[in-house]
Amino acid sequence: MGTDLHAPLGQNRPAARRRSRKFSFAIVFAAFAVAGILGLSLYAMRGDDALKRVASNVPPASKPEQTQPPSKPDPNAAQQSAGMPRSDPNSGANIERTLTDDGSVVTKYTPRSRDGSGPVMIGTQRIGQDPRMAAQPNDALLENSPLGRLPIVGPGGQRPMDQYARPWSGARGTRIAIVVGGLGLSQTGTQRAIRDLPPTVTLAFAVSGNSLQRWMQEARRAGHEILIQVPFEPFDYPTNDPGPGTLLTKISAKDNLGRLHQAMGEITNYTGVMNYLGGRYLSDAGALEPVLRDISKRGLLFLDDGTSAQSKTAIVAKAIELPHAFGDLTLDGQLQKDAILKKLDELERIAGRKGTAIGIASAFDESIDAIRQWSEEVSQRGIEIVGVSSLASESVEP
Repeated sequence: MGTDLHAPLGQNRPAARRRSRKFSFAIVFAAFAVAGILGLSLYAMRGDDALKRVASNVPPASKPEQTQPPSKPDPNAAQQSAGMPRSDPNSGANIERTLTDDGSVVTKYTPRSRDGSGPVMIGTQRIGQDPRMAAQPNDALLENSPLGRLPIVGPGGQRPMDQYARPWSGARGTRIAIVVGGLGLSQTGTQRAIRDLPPTVTLAFAVSGNSLQRWMQEARRAGHEILIQVPFEPFDYPTNDPGPGTLLTKISAKDNLGRLHQAMGEITNYTGVMNYLGGRYLSDAGALEPVLRDISKRGLLFLDDGTSAQSKTAIVAKAIELPHAFGDLTLDGQLQKDAILKKLDELERIAGRKGTAIGIASAFDESIDAIRQWSEEVSQRGIEIVGVSSLASESVEP
């Protein structure tokens, strides 16, 4: 008992020998485990080539044959496997494929003019123009002439009336078009109309105005649909002279067409022609027919301002299938803002009865102010202001 008290803690115990024996068995077991793992690894390394040969179906003893470098991919292979290439159905596309260093093919599509071949989608009609390109004309819808570049129907049947139209929602609701004319005659008035009027308002440019090409581009960039305003002979001509280039009932159809073409060549990107005055001319079906027929052939609409009760526009236009429209109300006969607002309210009532209506105004400050204010209010009453082309009738006289 006393001896144990003087011995160091844990010494002279039999259990120490048993722990050493267990430790020896653990070392032996671990050594066998490591040897087994190493053996499996060596086996896998040696079998790797065999596995690869089996996967590629190449006999172990045979030497792989030399193969030719891979040929350049067929540029049309992807197109043929995928079917019809993705391109604009109206214009086609140039397709350029480039082989990169890593073997992939980069395909680049660029537009080209449609030559009548290639894929064509049936029953589609493009309405409106990309806003980024709205100030530029579509060259396919123009022809060169001694009097300037004149509008024509494109090779695929697309009309300037459709190309330069302002798109609308297509909703079945009340629609009103507001046409503000006389642009180009006053620089400040033109600038203010383009800047302050909503883009839904249609602008008509007087062909006797100044800097028309510049103003046209600014109006198109602002989102407006535009018309050209051509002078026609009034009843009291020449006391009331609309200006140079007026179409007259007493001159030949050829001369009147020459004057019309000269007016058409002043600018581009318009959807149609609107009369300036012209009570006498519009009442003469014989004089009117060749002019309206030419407008129709060129894919344009004709807007009659509605001021002449004797106008033969409807009869002639329906007979030749010319898209046409009529002004329902002149808005600024009395040049005061309050009076113009009352006329706009009257126009709204007309549209409520008919479903559509067209109001005509000039680029006076009072008119611009009234139209801008009314446009903001009417949108809250479920009425849509649209470009005049969306209200043009193309019906044929029964």
